[in-house]
Amino acid sequence: MSNWDLMMPGMGLTAIGLAGVFISYSGIAHTFLDGLHALTGLTMFFGLIFLAAGILEGGVSTSNKAKATTLVIISIALSFGMVALAINTISTVPVFVGIMLIIAIPAIIIAYVATNFPTYAKPISIIFMLSSVAAIGSYVGFGLVGPSPYLISEEIIEEIIEEISPLVPVYSISILAGSSEQGNPDYEPDVAKVPKGYIIEWANDDELVHTVTSSLDSGDTFDSGIMSAGDKFRLDTSTLALGEYEYICLVHPWMIATIVIEEPKEQVITEVIIPTGAGTQQIGQIYYDPQDISVTIGMTVQWINEDETIHTVTSGTPDGGTTGIFDSSIIDAGNSYTYTFDSAGTFDYYCIVHPCMNGSVIVE
Repeated sequence: MSNWDLMMPGMGLTAIGLAGVFISYSGIAHTFLDGLHALTGLTMFFGLIFLAAGILEGGVSTSNKAKATTLVIISIALSFGMVALAINTISTVPVFVGIMLIIAIPAIIIAYVATNFPTYAKPISIIFMLSSVAAIGSYVGFGLVGPSPYLISEEIIEEIIEEISPLVPVYSISILAGSSEQGNPDYEPDVAKVPKGYIIEWANDDELVHTVTSSLDSGDTFDSGIMSAGDKFRLDTSTLALGEYEYICLVHPWMIATIVIEEPKEQVITEVIIPTGAGTQQIGQIYYDPQDISVTIGMTVQWINEDETIHTVTSGTPDGGTTGIFDSSIIDAGNSYTYTFDSAGTFDYYCIVHPCMNGSVIVE
């Protein structure tokens, strides 16, 4: 007969694990931390071991009580599985199903061997563990060196961001160092007034993990997920309605701040002319007109090449080299380059083709 001392905790743990996985992956509570996924998977793993051991000890039971219990477990599993697949929009469901099969099959086999052939339980368990390590190692190894689409070069991502960022103004918010301690300043600014259409970028300048999560709807409006030290999270405000949005850190709930989405503002553009003859170094020659300009955060500067030769607008200095903040690449005669400044500071720039040409933008 089946061992009910093992089956009962097995059924309970398995049901809890299935419910937790369903909640995590269905989108009902998409602000749950990634640790919840690991916890529910681990719970279900132990539940399956207990359940398999309880069913297999002494042979599969044919009693009505065991049949009814088995039917209930299968019904719960199928119900959660069908509903989750029906309403789920996550593309990694096949991967999750594969992982669950990888967990379930060894659990059942190990439980069966442990109850019927205890002498072979240890070597079989070791074989499964070594196989798992080899499989994971092969997957990671081939994934890193092979032509797999799931890994994208960071350089490509940076190039894409570099191309997109000048087109849309960016409002920067800092998660301050030490903000994890209750009572310390957390987000800077604490109340951010942002014109609709801007990109808001939070940067985690602390050493601990944080989140940026809309508080009134538990992350339904926006949620960064876990942000490690140095991570950034961007939010496109063009999809938000005008008004106030309070947000918190799920890891440290006392960290509370607000963004205020205001009426969109027309983009303010300041022009800098690259005049005729700018590529020729001579006394009295104007290279950038004006050479030094002052703007405010969110303003856009447009460099117009009125010279007959090519030029660049590259952040940095001829002696110190480029800083990587902005770079126009080659600007042909008659063309222009624009960049929106989203943070305060003094930004020196020069022409890589003609290093004698230099200027600066002061952002206040």
